[in-house]
Amino acid sequence: MNDDMLSQDEINELLKGVSGDTDEQSDEQPKETEPLQLADYLSDIEKDALGEIGNISFGSAATALSTLLNQKVDITTPQLSMIQRRELEQEFPQPHVAVHVEYTEGFQGINLLVIQTRDAAIIADLMLGGDGTELRLNLVRCM
Repeated sequence: MNDDMLSQDEINELLKGVSGDTDEQSDEQPKETEPLQLADYLSDIEKDALGEIGNISFGSAATALSTLLNQKVDITTPQLSMIQRRELEQEFPQPHVAVHVEYTEGFQGINLLVIQTRDAAIIADLMLGGDGTELRLNLVRCM
C-alpha cells in the first residue's frame, strides 16, 4: 500500500466473493417478523465503541475521497443499526459496490460499506477527471 491507499489489486481482492458470501446461519437467528434490536446483542459500551469506529472510519474515508476527487466531501455521521443479510440484499440489489472488512480483534463480525452502482460510477468519473454529470456517466458506461 502506498500512502495508506489501496491499490486496484487490493480493492479487487477485497471485493472477491462479497456478493456470493453465504454465512452459516444457526437456529438462533431471529424470525423474519422480529426486528433486530441492538440492545439484544450489544452493551452500551460496545455500541459506543462501534459508533466511534464508524466515525473514525468515515472521517478517514472522507479525507481520502476528498484527496482523490480534489473536491470537498461531506459524509453524515453514521448511525449504528442491525439488519439481517436478506434485508441488506433487498436494500442493495445487485449490481452494487461493496467493501467488506472483517474485524481482526475484539468484535466478531464485519464492517460492510455498500453503495449503489450509480454512486460508484459518479465517484469513478470524478476520480478520472470528469464532472460526474449524466452525460459523462453515459460515456463511462459505454467504454
